[in-house]
Amino acid sequence: MEFSIATILSHLSADKLVPGKVLEKKLGCEEPEELEKLQISLDVLEKVGVVTKEFGKYRRVMEEDVVEAKLRCSSKGFCFAIQDEEDADDIYIRESHLSNAWNSDRVLVKIIKEGTRRRSPEGEVKLIVERANPSVLARVVEEKGEYNAVPLDDRLLFELNLKNNDDSLIDAVNHLVHVNVLRYPIGQNPPLGKVIRVLGSDAEAAADTDIVSSKHDLPQEFSERVLQKASVINAEITEAEIQQRLNLRDLLTITIEQEISKDLNLFIENAFTLDKTEDNHWRLGIHIVDVAHFVEPETHLDREARKRGTTVHLGEKIIPMLPEIVQNYCTLVPDVDRLTISVFLIFDEKGQVMESQIQPSIIRVDHSLTYKEVQNMIGTGSTKPELETTLELLSHLFFELAPLVKAQRLQRGGFDITLDQITSYFKDEGRIGAIASYASLPVLSLMTELMVLVGKVVAQHLKELQLPSIYCTQAKPDWDELEDLLKLVANLKLDFHLESEDELQSVDYYHLIQEFGKSDYEKVLHYLLLNSLKSDKYTQHPSSHFGLALPIYTHCVSPGQRYVDLQIQRILKALFQYGRDRRHSRVSKGIDLRSSTCYGEINWNVLPPAIQTYLEGDLHSLITHLNEREKIAQDAESDLAGLKKAEKMKDCTGKVFSGLITGVQSYGFFVQIEDSLVEGLVHVSSLKDDWYEYRSRHTCLVGRKNRTAYRLGDTVEVEVKSVDYYRQQIDLVTVRGGSDAVDEDFED
Repeated sequence: MEFSIATILSHLSADKLVPGKVLEKKLGCEEPEELEKLQISLDVLEKVGVVTKEFGKYRRVMEEDVVEAKLRCSSKGFCFAIQDEEDADDIYIRESHLSNAWNSDRVLVKIIKEGTRRRSPEGEVKLIVERANPSVLARVVEEKGEYNAVPLDDRLLFELNLKNNDDSLIDAVNHLVHVNVLRYPIGQNPPLGKVIRVLGSDAEAAADTDIVSSKHDLPQEFSERVLQKASVINAEITEAEIQQRLNLRDLLTITIEQEISKDLNLFIENAFTLDKTEDNHWRLGIHIVDVAHFVEPETHLDREARKRGTTVHLGEKIIPMLPEIVQNYCTLVPDVDRLTISVFLIFDEKGQVMESQIQPSIIRVDHSLTYKEVQNMIGTGSTKPELETTLELLSHLFFELAPLVKAQRLQRGGFDITLDQITSYFKDEGRIGAIASYASLPVLSLMTELMVLVGKVVAQHLKELQLPSIYCTQAKPDWDELEDLLKLVANLKLDFHLESEDELQSVDYYHLIQEFGKSDYEKVLHYLLLNSLKSDKYTQHPSSHFGLALPIYTHCVSPGQRYVDLQIQRILKALFQYGRDRRHSRVSKGIDLRSSTCYGEINWNVLPPAIQTYLEGDLHSLITHLNEREKIAQDAESDLAGLKKAEKMKDCTGKVFSGLITGVQSYGFFVQIEDSLVEGLVHVSSLKDDWYEYRSRHTCLVGRKNRTAYRLGDTVEVEVKSVDYYRQQIDLVTVRGGSDAVDEDFED
């Protein structure tokens, strides 16, 4: 089983000795070579003072001046070590102090010079705990019969010697290749690599999904061991298991999914029911497939899912978190019994949740529909005879209940981002960071409202019962990220004022979006607003989510596609199995730990100490790892979208488009082409008609003689001059546009 130093350290703590046998089990080391590799690693860690060994057991050694961080390097050779804590200082690392670490590696850094108010602290790499580049995209070069690979990423300042320098590499010279790193640099010895695959003569000749998968080192297949373990999973549902669950098989149960290519294996994880309580309140049931029943902790299957962290969606190519055979055991299909975790929400007449329940359950799906089918059914009010009852349920859901839930969110200051293309396969906000609305498919955003509400309810339940958990948070956007957008809004003569000059609020985005509707550039403005949002982050402690306008939230509806959701399921199942519903056995009647009615009634530890400690285990290191995997997935999906835009614009070289100036710097200005939402740069050197000066106060470029200004919000016509496909850089030249400068543009 593959493991890193970071994985070993995640199972060690400073206050508890861990036996070697326990480490072997947690890391899945079974074969002799795996056990030998683990022992060598532990011996090295002991020698460098990172762990200590006592009576055959291991403990982590923590030093005040040593921190764990992730390297962020520049093409000039210097790096900064970025600590996991949000407000912690970045640590400057000179090239001579990198100890052969590369960009994005996780490292232990020793502080060698304290920081000041003006200077960052300085450090040196003490130990590389996890390599971030097990493979690289590179170009093969040949010199004097030796073949080397030059990484395309200019932050990787090295060349790899290529193994098997024979005639097989001749045809790969000057081609784009995917290179596996066989050996990292040791002392004066350079790294050694082997060409896995020749992708093409250059980036444009290679498949975009191959470029993205190789660049971000996304796994292409599951190991034989993982597949073998998956194949022996017992998918049979026993009568004893059914007896422990709420039987919902008689309820009308629906799934709604997106329409995707028939070539893709669609994993359906959620179903819903809707009925009325005895006192005539709507009761919505969201049923989440019980993936945790099949993927047990600390198995090879679990370790592989944890390593991947999340499913990555690359257009027609999906890189799953779990093997297809496991998905087939779990996916919700009509007329088949499935084990689920059900979240029930009971609403009042205003759409507020009066009560919630979380139960282990068994369901049987009656109908599986697509969003387009649902949109057509409720739009026309007609359907096939066998779906008449389903149509009635859908009408209640999307015409009555979901709009009320949305209204409640908007009253809290929530907002919707209007998008043209559906880019997320997750039922909640996914990696968008906010609820997206689609004019052509309103039911999709309404369903997202309900799924987000489930995340809020589950997070609240975990917090109230003081269970160990992982929360999904989103920080407020940085002022400097939003500054240009607010100047752009002002230049477009839109009427907008912040609710408070001291603090950015979600309601500010709501008001901005209302103003966007008055602009001819509404589509561009929504896109810019979306890009101003920060990415979701996972934390151990509950915190607010800006984009959803929620005080507490977690991801829980996609346990087969995100490891966080799977971990949340395990915590809930621990509650179902081990939860103590009374303070001590002398109390005759307990409380319902599965219902919100227990909130405020608990003054004891719900879980036994051993279970609580086990679940808390390596939560910190797990969260750090999952945040990194989410970042990689988001970057990969964004890269694919960028490559597709670059490819499209490459075909448009020489064509003229109308666009909006959305950013101005001393070196030029950025133009957003509205139809395709493609951004390009007009470099100041291409403005041949005058000498242009940058006026930072007014964010514009001004011609000395002709007094032409290029400022935020100006409309210009631009010609596509050139496109760097791999770097997704589009160079534009102006054809006409800009505005007349006024005197204030020349003020100091």
